[in-house]
Amino acid sequence: MVNKLFLILVLAGVPLSVAGSLMHWPSVLMFIIYCLTIVALASFMGRATESLAVVLGPRIGGLLNATFGNAVELIISIFAIKAGLIEVVLASLTGSVIGNLLLVGGLSFFMGGLKFKRQKFNVYDARHNAGLLMFGVVVAFVIPEVFAQTMSESETISLSVGISIILIALYLAALFFKLVSHRGVYQSNEGGAEGRHEEPEWNKKIALTILAAATVAVAYVSENLVHTFHEVGETFGWTELFIGVIVVAIVGNAAEHASAIIMAVKNKMDIAVEIAIGSTLQIAMFVAPVLVLVSLLFPTAMPLVFTLPELIAMVSSVLLIIVISNDGETNWFEGLTLLAAYFIMGIGFYLI
Repeated sequence: MVNKLFLILVLAGVPLSVAGSLMHWPSVLMFIIYCLTIVALASFMGRATESLAVVLGPRIGGLLNATFGNAVELIISIFAIKAGLIEVVLASLTGSVIGNLLLVGGLSFFMGGLKFKRQKFNVYDARHNAGLLMFGVVVAFVIPEVFAQTMSESETISLSVGISIILIALYLAALFFKLVSHRGVYQSNEGGAEGRHEEPEWNKKIALTILAAATVAVAYVSENLVHTFHEVGETFGWTELFIGVIVVAIVGNAAEHASAIIMAVKNKMDIAVEIAIGSTLQIAMFVAPVLVLVSLLFPTAMPLVFTLPELIAMVSSVLLIIVISNDGETNWFEGLTLLAAYFIMGIGFYLI
């Protein structure tokens, strides 16, 4: 039923997005059409990566889900940088971090916990991810803010570029560690075997084709979505900060939202956690640095400097998810705790 609804939204949304952009329909109407179309396309990306996860295993499946899910955010952000909306991009990165950790993680733990009393996942991965989260968010994002206080604008950009290169190098090293040099060393004790007997919805070739087609469609819709932000913000009284932290982050990460919850309800917590936390790591250690480097190609370069509310929200989210997930198991109440933290931050960003 839900899959049919998303299919209808894609078949209707993509043509309407093209027609509306060519005929210059009202921005608020097009904003709604673009968002629904991106969410529907993201659901196909989620189903395709779920099929690949069955074939390739939870780690690679979760990584693919995070990568293609974050591709949406990356595409939206590049067009936003091109339009000079640096504040929106930084806010959307903040929204992705707190959204993946608190909203996606919280909904996954909560929905899965309603069905299963206790859900376990690979504790070694959880502890490994905890260290990377502390580095990727707490260290790499706080340091530029501290040093930028006594630096000129050009020096701040240089610092951001240097940190970005280090982040990308460490992220690639982390992938090599998990997928090559230490693959299988810290094996999950949970029934990964059951995933091997499950039939994927689509075979590898079809899944990859759907992923590619959906990504191209999302790129087109996202470019047009960015141009509606200003008028939509004025119409609803939303600030660029709120649009970036809440709206763009939720729309841009719709694929992870859907897939992580589905996996949690199926008690495949290794994949659900890999999507939520792995996606956050990819945002902090790859997407954000890439955007800094890409911004050098445009008139306005983007420094890796966030506002104080954004920094505190991200650091708090990281500390909370580490405390909750470090034991390798979770329940519905812990998920509800993460969701409560997300809504508190959402209220704060709305009122700023």
